[in-house]
Amino acid sequence: MERRSFLQLSALAGLGLSLPTVGVLNSCSNHADHSLEFKKLTSNLLKDWCDGMLRVQINNPSNLEEHGALGCPSCSHIHGRCMDAVYPFLYMADITGDKKYLEGAILVMGWAEHNVSQENGSWSVIPNPNSWKGITVFGAIALAEGLHYHGHVLEKELRNTWTKRLERAGQYIYDTFTIDFTNINYGGTAIYGLNLIGNVVKNDAFIAKSKTLAADVKLYFTENEGLLFGECKKSSKKLSVKGLHGVDLGYNVEETLNSLVMYALKEKDEELLQLVTKSLNSHLEFMLPDGAWDNSWGTRQYKWSYWGSRTCDGSQPAFGMMAHINPAFGTAAVKNTELLQRCTADGLIHGGPHFISHGVPPCVHHTFTHAKPLTALLDHWQHLPEINKNTALPRKNTDGVTHFKDLDVSLFARGDWRGTVSAYDAEYHYKYDFRQATGGALGVLYHNKVGLLCAASMAVYQLVEKNNQQVQPGKDIALTPRIETYKGNQWYTNLFDLTANVSTSDSNGEIELLTDVKLKNEAREVVAETASNFKIAYKCTVDEMNICVKTKQPIIENTAFVLPIASPTGEVVSWVNDNEITIQKPEGLVRIKANTAIKMKEIVGSRTFNMVPGVEAIPLEFFLDKSNKELSIAITVS
Repeated sequence: MERRSFLQLSALAGLGLSLPTVGVLNSCSNHADHSLEFKKLTSNLLKDWCDGMLRVQINNPSNLEEHGALGCPSCSHIHGRCMDAVYPFLYMADITGDKKYLEGAILVMGWAEHNVSQENGSWSVIPNPNSWKGITVFGAIALAEGLHYHGHVLEKELRNTWTKRLERAGQYIYDTFTIDFTNINYGGTAIYGLNLIGNVVKNDAFIAKSKTLAADVKLYFTENEGLLFGECKKSSKKLSVKGLHGVDLGYNVEETLNSLVMYALKEKDEELLQLVTKSLNSHLEFMLPDGAWDNSWGTRQYKWSYWGSRTCDGSQPAFGMMAHINPAFGTAAVKNTELLQRCTADGLIHGGPHFISHGVPPCVHHTFTHAKPLTALLDHWQHLPEINKNTALPRKNTDGVTHFKDLDVSLFARGDWRGTVSAYDAEYHYKYDFRQATGGALGVLYHNKVGLLCAASMAVYQLVEKNNQQVQPGKDIALTPRIETYKGNQWYTNLFDLTANVSTSDSNGEIELLTDVKLKNEAREVVAETASNFKIAYKCTVDEMNICVKTKQPIIENTAFVLPIASPTGEVVSWVNDNEITIQKPEGLVRIKANTAIKMKEIVGSRTFNMVPGVEAIPLEFFLDKSNKELSIAITVS
């Protein structure tokens, strides 16, 4: 193919008549001179990241096990997927003419061929031939896009070699992938991947299989909200007792939906475009006003990094390329990119908003994956619609309660308050408990003036993917607001209660979400011989967020409501009296008052930190006892 945009996005105009929007026929730009502010942000951030990756690239020709790989400041091993950087490196080599980027691309591909390349055409996730090979689809897309757009910067012999290697990878994907052979992100991403690879290497069989997979994926959208499902083991089954599918927002918006959008636009698959438009709108409901993705409830929440998911690519292509359908999609692309920039230091993305303030080194994996979608946007710029942040995100101006039936998750908003309450019972794994926010827990509390106040972590931090997660620094204290008690050495909390239910009301200016919960241990056993049944009421008015906890049962064991308040190191905390504290944030004063004494969990230093979602917090405790079985906590911002 000649060097041109692989996706002729303007072809969508022919589909515009049935899409639910106005102005689609004139949606896509015919020139590159548009969205200049976003283009500058994207270009500068991509250069920063590429330079950051070059700084950690290992140059040691005497040791081929590491020569050319991207070293990781936080992990003791080399990430096998670091060859994904070949695409952004080739882009930078092409537009700047600087040989350092070309050398970086050649070195990282050389490392991959020596260390993770397999005879069957796959690449493995680490330098171990027995390790997971499904990640081949991501490396193959990066190589294919790099060759298609920028292969001319390579010498002819090397370009031919890489093209042949790409065809072998495509054959592995063709032979191995079905839509549900594992989590949906693999089969879903292969839809665009096989189409792209088939065009680059001129293999019609690859293109035909991508069409088959595209037909299959149309059955993987939830009945009510159209959320993409399948992010769980045995992905085609309904596993939860409530009959809910496995959905993970992070993987959906940062990986699979990108593939579906790019394929559907190229192939003019109107049915798929209709599905992804509804799905994008539903997913967008969870973006916080600062551009964060609220994945507090997702089945793979263990990789939630506030801005997205640890090893995915980024949400910019899906939302940017569909901004003509809904201008708020463009806002999402811009706001999330700005958030990624705020989480970047020394050219590398840090895995959450408080990594830098807590002194936690970044994992390079975030950067080499997230560099790819920015590169893709720049390569398609002349065909993109206008992208800006002029249109407010849904969660910015919303009011009231929105219940997602397919998740049993409720979003609430009143005044400047935004929150998420989850009773979602779907599990990522049918044998092991990687507990995201559930049990009627508050997954997120956010205020438009001062930002993030609460963000759920895993109940117990676990290295579900030991090669793709960083070790928890310091003591593991869950950040999810919760009730808890201990009996012997057993921890009992509503975070393990998959049977919790939530009812909502909205009257006289007050939203109330009332949850009925039980305190259970990780084995889902209810605590005995002390209070186990509680009600948690989350009440929200324009002026105040109130959390009320009560039980009618006798409290024998020490029982507390734990409220970790997100607060980076440096914010001043003042203890006004036993029952009241304030936290001075840059844009306002947060005041917390209770009808009982406010304690703080024992920690080293002034803040606890949790890798999910990369947040520092002040872990406050409010105890209930025999004489006080009703707790009231009021949070205000001034």
